[in-house]
Amino acid sequence: MFGFTYLDGMAFALFAVTWVAYHHLMEGGWSRGRTLNGRMDGFRLQWMQRMLARENRIIDTQIVAALQNGTAFFASTSLLAIGASLAILQSTDAVMAIFADLPFVAPTRSSWEIKTLGLTLIFANAFFKFAWAYRLFNYTTILVGSTPPPAEVASAEAQAHVLSAARMATLAGRHFNRGQRAFFFAIGYLGWYINGWAFMAATVAIFFVMINRQIGRDSHWILDTDAGGRP
Repeated sequence: MFGFTYLDGMAFALFAVTWVAYHHLMEGGWSRGRTLNGRMDGFRLQWMQRMLARENRIIDTQIVAALQNGTAFFASTSLLAIGASLAILQSTDAVMAIFADLPFVAPTRSSWEIKTLGLTLIFANAFFKFAWAYRLFNYTTILVGSTPPPAEVASAEAQAHVLSAARMATLAGRHFNRGQRAFFFAIGYLGWYINGWAFMAATVAIFFVMINRQIGRDSHWILDTDAGGRP
């Protein structure tokens, strides 16, 4: 149907399951203290607690601004990727002529267009995640600016405010991570333009590379050293 085979269906199913599985691994209760992202959530709370004790909070607003700038860069890149995908869709005839001479690649026009639309949707998802993360970092700046003075550090209101600011920063970081996740999985998705086997191999490879970056020793040794361990 539309030029797809059972192998294509299996490959796409593996892609979807892998994406969902990675999402639950990185954001479920298991990730706390085990993944790099999960450990950074604790540092965000620590950051806001120390921010509360500071009289001058310019450095804190600068940190959030830097996070916003990075997020804006990725949001802009997502728009460029969407534009590039649509440009490829408009050049279907030229692309089909090129692929016709390549081994192990025999896409039909309809399958090529559907695959390209899927890639466009992945980048659109990334854009929405980055755009929302940018907005959440903006809210974090507002919460930092409305933090009670250091003299009220022991008050229940100040402690509740710090927790809200930390949660807002954590949510912003979580959406930023989701946007990057879409970028990484888009690399695996490119394998589908070759064939289903390449799609599955690329998806599995990307999954394990991302897992290693989150739970591998190289990802944790700096924090372990900071806590008194050895690299």
